[in-house]
Amino acid sequence: MADIKPYQHQVNPEAYPALLDDKAERLRQLFAGFQPPQLEVHASAPQHFRLRAEFRLWHEGERCFYAMSEPGDKNTKYEVSDFPIASQLINQLMKKLLDAITTNDLLRRRLFQVEFLTTLSGDALITLIYHKQLDDSWQAEAEKLQQQLGFPIIGRARKQKRVLEREYVTEQINVDGKTFSYRQIEGGFTQPNGEMNQTMLSWARDASSAFHGDLLELYCGNGNFSIALADKYNKVLATEISKTSVYAAQENIRANQVDNVIIARLSSEEFVQALRGERQFSRLEGVDLNDYQFNTVLVDPPRAGLDDESVKQVQQYDNIIYISCNPNTLHDNLGTLSKTHDIKRFALFDQFPYTDHIETGVVLVRKTGA
Repeated sequence: MADIKPYQHQVNPEAYPALLDDKAERLRQLFAGFQPPQLEVHASAPQHFRLRAEFRLWHEGERCFYAMSEPGDKNTKYEVSDFPIASQLINQLMKKLLDAITTNDLLRRRLFQVEFLTTLSGDALITLIYHKQLDDSWQAEAEKLQQQLGFPIIGRARKQKRVLEREYVTEQINVDGKTFSYRQIEGGFTQPNGEMNQTMLSWARDASSAFHGDLLELYCGNGNFSIALADKYNKVLATEISKTSVYAAQENIRANQVDNVIIARLSSEEFVQALRGERQFSRLEGVDLNDYQFNTVLVDPPRAGLDDESVKQVQQYDNIIYISCNPNTLHDNLGTLSKTHDIKRFALFDQFPYTDHIETGVVLVRKTGA
């Protein structure tokens, strides 16, 4: 039997400035050997900054509640009644959903996980995940719940997915006086801290103002940067391996009426092979790489950073905008990139307050004569 304890919030807005200062100092020390410019520190809102959250649903007799556990400790569960790092909309829906399903055996029985996805613009999507197959009776009750909550619901079980209305939210992001619309699909990657994402996009747009030509982007996700930067470049070619993210990116290109962005479903490694003429891909059909004048590349890789061949390819471009969710792998990649490029901008984006995670941005420009 698991030990159930009340969840103790580690959220103290008064302590946040000191925690952010500590992150900034650690980042300065880690990168001191590269002699970067002054660190630009971008603070998050201290509460209600996270737009997505997932919880186990724990059952004790007729009672159920949201639960979390410590990493590496599956025997201790923490009952979560509110979650101050999550958006206010998530906190509202947590209570409304729990109140609704507590007295509904069909919706509550064998429900073991609940996921919330929200937006800055007030949209939301709720996913209910079960240890049972979902039939028409379940769907009828779920549709009533959907109407009651005012937001769409998805039901999931083993090899089963029931979409009652839609499987995405629509985000409206405001950057430098411009509004961008993004479809964010359930299960696909999205930036968790919406306001910090707006800051990152504004920073990348400002950096791009000094550049020209065409933009190459690796790991473009749902087109988050590609679309926001499109008017800064003649043409944009972006790559992403996830089918879900590529589909969302195509929808977002249409929604924003962008006519100079192409998304190709290729991994970073595959695209490097295509650029070098080592392989041909049907997924690049109709795209003539010789038509592009890539002067700038933007990369936003996973925690593992760029592989060796991608680093070598990135070195071929005059300007590099590197967004990193892991400063250690960024540091490793800079060991090579700094041989040919100078760091012109150095930024900390605090996507994950109250944690050790650090989001970093660097802008590199080719050294004279390199």
